[in-house]
Amino acid sequence: MTPRLSRSLFPDLPALPERMIQFGGGNFMRAFVNWQMQQMNLKGLFNGSAVVVQPTAHGKSTSLMEQDGLYTVLLKGRLQGQLVNSSEVIATVSRVINPYTDYETYLKLAEQDELEFITSNTTEAGIVYEAGLRREDAPHSSFPAKLTELLYRRFQLGKAGFIILPCELIEDSGEKLRRFVLQHAADWQLGDAFAAWVTDANTFCSCLVDRIVPGYPRDQADDLEQKLGYEDPFMVSAEPYHLWVIEGPAWLREKLPLAEAGLNVIVTDDLSPYRERKVHLLNGPHTAMVPLGLLAGLETVEDVMKDSDLGRFVEELMEDEILPVLKLPRAELLEYAAAIRERFNNPLIRHELASISLNSISKFTARLLPVLIRYQQAQGKLPRLLVLSFAALLLTYRGDQVARRDVPEVLEAFDRNWTDHESFVTGILKEERLWGMDLTAVPGLEALLREHIGLLEREGVRASLHQLT
Repeated sequence: MTPRLSRSLFPDLPALPERMIQFGGGNFMRAFVNWQMQQMNLKGLFNGSAVVVQPTAHGKSTSLMEQDGLYTVLLKGRLQGQLVNSSEVIATVSRVINPYTDYETYLKLAEQDELEFITSNTTEAGIVYEAGLRREDAPHSSFPAKLTELLYRRFQLGKAGFIILPCELIEDSGEKLRRFVLQHAADWQLGDAFAAWVTDANTFCSCLVDRIVPGYPRDQADDLEQKLGYEDPFMVSAEPYHLWVIEGPAWLREKLPLAEAGLNVIVTDDLSPYRERKVHLLNGPHTAMVPLGLLAGLETVEDVMKDSDLGRFVEELMEDEILPVLKLPRAELLEYAAAIRERFNNPLIRHELASISLNSISKFTARLLPVLIRYQQAQGKLPRLLVLSFAALLLTYRGDQVARRDVPEVLEAFDRNWTDHESFVTGILKEERLWGMDLTAVPGLEALLREHIGLLEREGVRASLHQLT
């Protein structure tokens, strides 16, 4: 019988002091942040581990401790023309805390002087301000509210602040998180001194992160367990490429020596050009292909890219509808777009569309809605391929063709509006909490969405694409 991965199998792996609090222990964070911490540790530059805080009540991060916090990262693909196919046991998760069952242990993190960094990836839906939260109802469901309580305990103890690195793919993630913490502090009347300490003693850095992480290699798991000699349900596959852009002070390069460890990390005073390019030209097509691919019966990103209809859709979407609204030289953008398509075509990793579909509404709002609006404003017409993807997304949230994976309030909004198919488009576009605005105000969008939804329902994905590409 194959043993479960544990420290008994790798007794030489060091147990390192906790230097980082990490909200979220999902596939991306383990293959990105924790993996990079290990690369620094291997070069003697960091000497630290992360204590993971489970961000949601129903998460499964705590079960990682059944294998002593160890897990395997598989890097598969091409990097700078070289084929990479490697495995590495990562030992940078010290423990996992579930604040919903052990809230006091979570707050006790404020007592540890050696903890200097806080990082997070709670998805685009995680950095939100929830009005009306009462302090006495802790543990709170929202990440900013939980962070406010932790920072307040730290402040009360008279200790130093943190360097805070939110990795959610939203614009100005650091500043928004700081603002929401201050709003909760005001709501709970925590005092002016605490508000000043939040801003002055803590460094909130906006981040841009880039690595395609398909997650657990389900189709290869048995063969890999035989090859590696252990069972690891937390094994995660990822592409070799990675990029972490941090908008923060120059001294952060020494404090967190990621680049010195040979990692692709940039510390800058303005990450907006990097964000614009990556969020819209890499994450945008990822989000756009999912609903159409799922409705067409495809399973993976590679399936989409090798499909004559969907592959052409992705290429034309990128070059004809996304590139024109980005504020970088077209030649540079075309080169980046070609590299992205190569990454999407990686045959060594299985990136399932269903896994990318998690929280698709907030992803669409952050990654594609700005493109749609800018295109309409600049061209005087709507981007038809992008609107077709939007129509497919709305159809997948009806729930009768594709499994929906989103937070309850989003699903409730769709269920409420889908009760009347005639008024659905108008009703859902008016849900400002979903889109950040009333989308019926976008000229022509309501009518074109109705047209595309009808086309998809009558003709299916492929016939719809043939009419538009």
